[in-house]
Amino acid sequence: MFVCIGRLSRRRKPISSFTALHLYSTTAATSTATSSKLHTKYSFIPPPSLKPQQNPSSTQPTKKLPKPRYRPPSSLDRAGLDPVKSNLPFDFRFSYTESSASVRPIGLREPKYSPFGPGRLDRSWTGVCAPAVDPKEASIESEQELAENRRVMRERIQGEPLSNAERKALVETCQRHRTKRQINLGRDGLTHNMLNDIHNHWKHAEAVRIKCMGVPTVDMKNICTQLEDKTFGKIIQRHCGLLVLYRGRNYRPKKRPIIPLMLWKPQDPVYPRLIKTTIDGLSIEETKQMRKRGLAVPALTKLAKNGYYGSLVPMVRDAFITEELVRIDCKGLERSDYKKVGCKLRDLVPCILVTFEKEQIVVWRGKDYKPVQDGFFIADRELFDDLQNDTVQVVDQNEKRYALQEAQELYSGDE
Repeated sequence: MFVCIGRLSRRRKPISSFTALHLYSTTAATSTATSSKLHTKYSFIPPPSLKPQQNPSSTQPTKKLPKPRYRPPSSLDRAGLDPVKSNLPFDFRFSYTESSASVRPIGLREPKYSPFGPGRLDRSWTGVCAPAVDPKEASIESEQELAENRRVMRERIQGEPLSNAERKALVETCQRHRTKRQINLGRDGLTHNMLNDIHNHWKHAEAVRIKCMGVPTVDMKNICTQLEDKTFGKIIQRHCGLLVLYRGRNYRPKKRPIIPLMLWKPQDPVYPRLIKTTIDGLSIEETKQMRKRGLAVPALTKLAKNGYYGSLVPMVRDAFITEELVRIDCKGLERSDYKKVGCKLRDLVPCILVTFEKEQIVVWRGKDYKPVQDGFFIADRELFDDLQNDTVQVVDQNEKRYALQEAQELYSGDE
């Protein structure tokens, strides 16, 4: 009996789960505090966000400052900085290939806000361009002086002409399988900001590949002329719409010209209407009948979006030999694009615009049409190899055809 009482006295009381959890957390905290070396070894101090707040009622939430209103870069204060001065000897335009100094607009769609931003350029904006010479002081002598300065700068940068081996090596480095660097020239043509892109490419390579697409390719000669005139470079290869532009022997990237950037695209000015109510020399009824006949004739060709239109002018010239009206299908193109194409055809063929209805371009050759004497074929490829003086040799399809005929005649005569 005694033994049983002793055994019963040594039994422990059961511990509840809450008590066991409290004992475990106290023991773990004590062991962690004694075994942790963060403070002694690493001098660890917990951030304030981890420390418990002693008196949370005393701290008041601070008010968040309001976010400043957005202001575009053009309206930011320049803090008394002087406007950018550029010594480039030509007028700054948004597009150098799609605008001409000889064509004057009849009005402006907006006030004369400079696309370079207020107070950022030392040239005034006329609504169309930022002239290098004050329009009040402009004269024929000043234009000739600017042209001479461009020629001198280009000759100084180009230096000695490239040899055939050097040109071929540069062209090879710009091929698609060698580099992906390329500048795309689209519907706006050679824009002002594209000049800065070309110089940025010239920092890494001596030549840059340019792909021309869309409306500007109707007049590839103008694209090549403007590229060489505005960048002071030289085109060393051309195949359809692909160009290779060389920077020159004496080009120094650190001494590149200052090109201020346009911050936005200016509004196009108002030009005279391309399609008149009546065609010159015809009555109202004759004009209506001609437009109906023009929309009914078979289409000469269909223009693809962002395609190459370099062969369009000779095609229209050839068609005018036998046809009076020519229709060009422009379905899928923007209305502004095929209007620009029609304007270029009017000046290059030349011809008379009849209508732009139903996404078609209809042109008339006129009453007293005379074929152009400079040929009806243009070169899709230009060869720049010349062992004597490195002059440009243009491969003309018409000359090749005549050469082939002469060779056949000589061959038949020998037999």
